[in-house]
Amino acid sequence: MALAVVQDLRDRRPVVDAEQLAGFETDVMTGFVLARASAGLADSTIRHDVSNLEHVRGWFERPLWEMQPADADRYFGVAMRQAARGTRHARAQSLTTYFAFLELRHKVELHELTDRVVECPIDEMNRPRGDKTAGLRIPPTAAELDVLFAGWRDELVTCRKLAPTARNYTVAKLSSLVGLRINEARCLDLDDVKWDFGRFGKLHVRVGKGSRGSGPRERMVPLINGADRLLRWFVEDVWGHFGDDHTRPGVPLFLSERRNRDGSSCRVGCNALRTGLAAVTAMHLPNWVGRLSPHVLRHFCASELYLAGADLLSIQEILGHAWVATTMKYVHIHRTRIEEALLAGQQRAAGRLEGLLP
Repeated sequence: MALAVVQDLRDRRPVVDAEQLAGFETDVMTGFVLARASAGLADSTIRHDVSNLEHVRGWFERPLWEMQPADADRYFGVAMRQAARGTRHARAQSLTTYFAFLELRHKVELHELTDRVVECPIDEMNRPRGDKTAGLRIPPTAAELDVLFAGWRDELVTCRKLAPTARNYTVAKLSSLVGLRINEARCLDLDDVKWDFGRFGKLHVRVGKGSRGSGPRERMVPLINGADRLLRWFVEDVWGHFGDDHTRPGVPLFLSERRNRDGSSCRVGCNALRTGLAAVTAMHLPNWVGRLSPHVLRHFCASELYLAGADLLSIQEILGHAWVATTMKYVHIHRTRIEEALLAGQQRAAGRLEGLLP
């Protein structure tokens, strides 16, 4: 048996300088964004992941593929120790997703360039614990929201700019009536209002939140609880004040005062809607400053639908949840439904015992 010559493959590894590595890091991030877009994720989700990675990269001051579990320990145990629970979870999840991309697409290439084996620094020992959705978002009572929206309607008569004020009012009111997420509402087009569908008309929600990275999920939301009258008022009396062409393909339902390069109106942003709700809350419902958000209005909708007699599966379909267990977290009962159900059960039990006891 003859002996073969053993060659050290490390001698063939190309030598790269810092500038080439920086360019490779940029290319990898570009590929990550493209891969997530091809999976159908919303642009806002991709931007959120990239923002999280940029924050970690700024703290680490080196390419992320060099992170080890000990580095993640210091980041989450020291730098992020006082951060909000949701922020910690989001950063950890973005890192996990990014390293999964590196392992699938660039593991061999990175080993050739840097002599490093890619391995996610987030493991079972340092992964942030706890459910980020565990905190309750208990909504205001119906009487409190009546005060808020009544004051908001009065402002429509005296406000300096009717169109944006009425737009913010309509989106917030719509969230409280049919439980739209703020991004779902802002992404609606004028043609997404299907006036002739069903008994009340329906909204074609095209960018519903996906479950576990599945991408946007479409659904049809019935215009119940007076949402049909609200939207008719907005479209017929307010929409034209923005000065756009209703025949333009893809024209947004909720417009911004800003203009595109071609002169058409931009789609309203989430920050404008949140700011509008916060300002009105501070004026008419000061006890809820900092606590009343568009998502809390979604919880209010779920609670009111349940109190009105809707079953959980119907509420799940309206809200666009993948799991009914998620819907159950949205139902908060202000009244005495649980106590009344308990007393009714006791009365039924007592009725069955009548005549059996001496």
